[in-house]
Amino acid sequence: MAISTRAARILCAIAATSAMIFSGTSIASAAPDAPPVPVPTVEGTNDFSCVPSPEHPRPVVLIHGTKMDATTWAILAPQLIEQGYCVFAPSYGAVGLLFEPGKVIWGSGDIPQSAREIGGFIDKVLTSTGASQVDIVGHSQGGTVARQYMKFDGGTDPTDPARNKVHSLVTLGATNHGTTFGGLQELARVVTSLGLPGDAITPLTWNMAGAQQLVGSPVLVNLNAGGDALPGVDYTVIATRDDTISTPPDLTFLRTGDTESVHNVWVQDVCPAATTSHVGLVTDPAPNFMVISALDPEYASTHTAPC
Repeated sequence: MAISTRAARILCAIAATSAMIFSGTSIASAAPDAPPVPVPTVEGTNDFSCVPSPEHPRPVVLIHGTKMDATTWAILAPQLIEQGYCVFAPSYGAVGLLFEPGKVIWGSGDIPQSAREIGGFIDKVLTSTGASQVDIVGHSQGGTVARQYMKFDGGTDPTDPARNKVHSLVTLGATNHGTTFGGLQELARVVTSLGLPGDAITPLTWNMAGAQQLVGSPVLVNLNAGGDALPGVDYTVIATRDDTISTPPDLTFLRTGDTESVHNVWVQDVCPAATTSHVGLVTDPAPNFMVISALDPEYASTHTAPC
């Protein structure tokens, strides 16, 4: 019996998903007796003896995205350190591989849990540096995790914004209002419509954090309920029109009329010819320039955008 092209594609997707389960890329907790997992870092970051300068009194915490780690910031972190910032870049959200004990995929665990993990890290940063606030830069899931921490885990104080632990949040392709993951969400819906376990495709392919970043996920609905922005925080939300991971790209923008504290901007607003990809948001000169300028407005007045 012949099957349609659509059905064939669906069956291939299911087969591919099954293959990933047995190859060890599915979600699993690390075994209790597994060897210690090396934590990726970038040289010069996470120096808890760093003393913030008067010019840059707030430490900068860099939060990576899904299936990435602290080495995401191998280009931006040294630039910030050179500018005189105390820079911190944790690797978070580790999920152990099923058939490879001792190995993990970072940025893959439950987003609320990752937010609590980041909160503990930031408390350590504030205590060690003596700073009262930090600035956060978050790429992809990192921006969403930062907002989760700020709303639910002590990053801000709605009753007294002067007590916020976060002064500024800069996001790069963050999944603030979810993503279709370039069509993966639609594939899951089609599979479900045929009575097959479509909801299993996304968690197995992108892990729990990936599933929680889909458009309309309960985590995102809860995060955005009551408004996107929190009092006392300065937001810069950076997107690229060529993003094929956080899709559609404009879903990253915060939905608020507060243009004083919320700045939604395309990379192409600064460099019209830029073809920055999702990963390029942390590697390309233009978005890195935008991040540094968001952290220090004086930087843009003395430097030219590298278009």
